Amino acid sequence: MRVNPLQTAQFREMMQRHIAECIGFLFENNEHFAVACETRHILFDPPLPEHISMHFQETVLFVLTGYTYDVAQIDTENLYFEAGFGEENFGSNVTVPLLAIKQIFVRETPILLNVAEPAPQLLKADKEEQELRIADDDSKRKRSMEALLNNPENQKLLKKKE
Repeated sequence: MRVNPLQTAQFREMMQRHIAECIGFLFENNEHFAVACETRHILFDPPLPEHISMHFQETVLFVLTGYTYDVAQIDTENLYFEAGFGEENFGSNVTVPLLAIKQIFVRETPILLNVAEPAPQLLKADKEEQELRIADDDSKRKRSMEALLNNPENQKLLKKKE
């Protein structure tokens, strides 16, 4: 059976470097841009509420401009930025593996097309890490609420509000 050369580790590494170099070039030249990404590989911290994430398709377009562009960063594996989602502008830190970026646009012009897929073992590790982070956040929220409710003064305030 013939191996698809576009899905080899060598090609993935080359494509990842190319994506990082293109985005780095855009940052160096203060050029705002958009990325079309495979949604299943993206991590949101905190996770997006279901009523927002349910509207995402297989591919989502993020336009990096304004605050989102100003806080965006890149390393050798991921693009990071903060964005607001939905009508309530729900804030989340977004982590996009570089190989999950399928296209980069400057204004309306596509400047990069990526056909390489993220390595399967990395995807599983990313999902497990996100699940652990969600469980940890839930645990912290519960402990915080318990501490709040253990104080009789806080209980009085909550009862007054009802």
